Amino acid sequence: MKIAITGCNGSVGTRVVLAALEQGHTIVGLDAVPCSEPLASLLLRKRDGQPAKFTFKRVDLTDFEAALAALQPERVEGIVQLAAVRTPADYKVLAHNTSVLHRPALRIDTYARGIRLRRKHFHYRNVVISWNILRAAAELKINRVAQASSVNVIPLVWSDRKDFEYFPIDEEHPCRPDEPYGLSKLICEIQADAIVRRYPAMKVASLRLSWSLPSREDALREDPERRKNDLWGYVQEDSAAEAFLLAVAGEDGKWSGHERFFIVAPDTSANEETVELWQTYWRHVPLKEGKDLNGRKGFFDCSKAERLLGWVHQNPGQ
Repeated sequence: MKIAITGCNGSVGTRVVLAALEQGHTIVGLDAVPCSEPLASLLLRKRDGQPAKFTFKRVDLTDFEAALAALQPERVEGIVQLAAVRTPADYKVLAHNTSVLHRPALRIDTYARGIRLRRKHFHYRNVVISWNILRAAAELKINRVAQASSVNVIPLVWSDRKDFEYFPIDEEHPCRPDEPYGLSKLICEIQADAIVRRYPAMKVASLRLSWSLPSREDALREDPERRKNDLWGYVQEDSAAEAFLLAVAGEDGKWSGHERFFIVAPDTSANEETVELWQTYWRHVPLKEGKDLNGRKGFFDCSKAERLLGWVHQNPGQ
């Protein structure tokens, strides 16, 4: 397929680009900052004697007409939407509605293959960019979109009130964010609901990503209390990339419309047994009927992603 990947310079975007090229797809990368040196150097490497099938465009995706103009001549068949602020930032408005930032003291840092890239001047407006990409896809009859949502649509690491109703958490769990990042991602999901109602040929996957890292070891902390507010979740970065490609270019026919998927490793990033973590920190939260937390089993149920996308989490060496 020919796939557009927005936010291609970010840590997740870089991995999706590389995985897509490895699978033989042709990629159009869109980002608000110049193509990063780490990504550019990787893409210059030839495969089978040929340069990577990758085109980069610098574009402000908060501008709908600019987004449409960038996508229209490319005739892409699917879009992976990753452009976003990745944290609540100031816990006020930056993640939700600020587009351009001229104060270098406030910036978003992204990571590509462990190299720090400072984005000094731009904040992505999560809600605006998501709508612009969905609406542009509808205009151009691009019927496959996978957008980055987050586990933080439920009250998780940045929320004050952790009102988990049951473990393991699945897509039926209520979403009650109390901070701007989780709220912006929840609104992105609602926007996807709206777009497929008007354009029923479209398929949109909202992938609720956990902390994307090179390995489980990168998520480990000596004191398990430091990770209790995100339930010791993580996802191996290349496995996360595979989920986006399965949503856009995978087997057709198993789902339609807009679907939400948790994309989290099946184990925790803690050395303690999961039942011990549950009893120590979250003993008041009941287990869902028929479920267990034996061994180091994680607090998220990703069986929907396996059933509909064919996604199975993999760690390096497995």
